[in-house]
Amino acid sequence: MTSELTLFVNPTAGRGRGARAAQPAASALRAAGFTVRTVLGENAADALTRARAAVEEGTGALVAVGGDGMANLALQAVAGTRTPLGLVAVGTGNDLARALGLPVRDPAAAGRGIAAALKGARVRDIDLGQVGGRWFGTVLASGFDSRVNDRGNRMRWPAGRLKYDLAMLAELAAFRPLPYRITLDDGEVRETEATLVAVGNGPSYGGGMRICPGADLTDGLFDVTIVGDCSRATLLRVFPSVYRGGHVDHPQVSVVRAAKVEIAAEHVTGYADGEPLGPLPLTARCVPGALRVVGP
Repeated sequence: MTSELTLFVNPTAGRGRGARAAQPAASALRAAGFTVRTVLGENAADALTRARAAVEEGTGALVAVGGDGMANLALQAVAGTRTPLGLVAVGTGNDLARALGLPVRDPAAAGRGIAAALKGARVRDIDLGQVGGRWFGTVLASGFDSRVNDRGNRMRWPAGRLKYDLAMLAELAAFRPLPYRITLDDGEVRETEATLVAVGNGPSYGGGMRICPGADLTDGLFDVTIVGDCSRATLLRVFPSVYRGGHVDHPQVSVVRAAKVEIAAEHVTGYADGEPLGPLPLTARCVPGALRVVGP
């Protein structure tokens, strides 16, 4: 493996943590004997073009510095290749790093861990989800949670997590369950009223909400969490348990597993790794071993 690594940086991640995190991560990698070059890009599309070029040129690893959005962008460059992905998780959510057991908001430790893993050839293959030509690592969200994302993305104030907490309260006041059609592995079809449907390659989204707590990154299957027709009072009562995955014990929640899932509902946007994919219907496929990751 070449000793040259590519640092893929989002300078705006975590209200500037991305830019601040790049230096200690790079210093740790250089101290371990690696040559480090940095890819920024003028915008997401330009950054992705540069990252793909680095992969094609044979970089030893692509190291994404930022949050889940930056990790998702990096997936588009390395998925399906043998170039490993390292994560320096300094964003708001960091759910892919959590699922992989990697350091969160400690860029120096992340850099040291990546260096040690690469020197010890500690890399592993994990599954990814794919919708059309786009890859995702954690969860494809739809329904109440995606509408919270829609509203939060439209809000100019406040910043950070508080914006989405306020968006959730606003959506909760108006939300009604939606008619869904869910097709599993081109076979079983479920038509149901649902508050949300989450397709999990990994267990969590939104900074540790374990919406699909049993999801395994290496089993070749999605965990599909279906939250049925819930009242606002039920949602408020059950919501805190999502952080430990306890919501799956509620009678209105069911979990099924499939390698391919089509979800259809009207006027709903799908989000994967927190990034908008577009309106439903969407079909997600679990692709075994699509990503090589570094560490821990």
